[in-house]
Amino acid sequence: MPAHDFRSPRLFVDAPLSLGASVALDRDQSNYLGNVLRLSAGDTILAFNGRDGEWQALLSGRKRPDSLIVESFTRPQDRLPDLTYAFAPLRHARLDYMVQKAVEMGAASLQPVITRFTQVARINGERMRANVVEAAEQCGILSLAEVREPLPLESFLNAREGARLLVFCDEAAEVADPQKVLAMARADSQGIDILIGPEGGFAENERAMLLRQPRIVRLALGPRILRADTAAVAALALVQAALGDWTGS
Repeated sequence: MPAHDFRSPRLFVDAPLSLGASVALDRDQSNYLGNVLRLSAGDTILAFNGRDGEWQALLSGRKRPDSLIVESFTRPQDRLPDLTYAFAPLRHARLDYMVQKAVEMGAASLQPVITRFTQVARINGERMRANVVEAAEQCGILSLAEVREPLPLESFLNAREGARLLVFCDEAAEVADPQKVLAMARADSQGIDILIGPEGGFAENERAMLLRQPRIVRLALGPRILRADTAAVAALALVQAALGDWTGS
């Protein structure tokens, strides 16, 4: 595994990256590099686009950096595990936190799901995407998680491929060793969906609909009730450790 460089600033750019390529920076990127990080022409950063791996790039510009020139290849593009994190939306700062942590934990896609007791009806997808990028920049992540459009719970379940494993985190489930529960439901190459509900829990008809899914693990996250953003970290850590890329497979 290539070593990560955590000392150099990293920047996501939505442009092709290759040796010698010149990439124009937008106003926000130029301001961030020049006024926040105090970088100037001649300084180097690491650039990535989620497709072409990571590259070292030289900043150029007069008053502040306005473009970069790709100089050398530093890391090959990786691929995220086929892991979808589905969740009832949260409010503002807690949603920001949850998105950032889901990205850090290796989620490949983020799926907002509207349930009966969901407290937030409108979701700022651009803000979610900005948090995905920020987490990737700060944590040396090369692949960006997909941010999907919100779906009602029933629509999400109807659209799922039946071969995918659904890890249904249910506060009403009997508390058991989660690692043993997950180990009994070994995932195959068809992928995994993790579902966390709203803080008001699932309605009984929603729980019944979930339990009719063809491949499902009903999981309790310990003897205490967790806030939804805390549950995200707990569930993702358990699944990654038992079935995901933390196992080295």
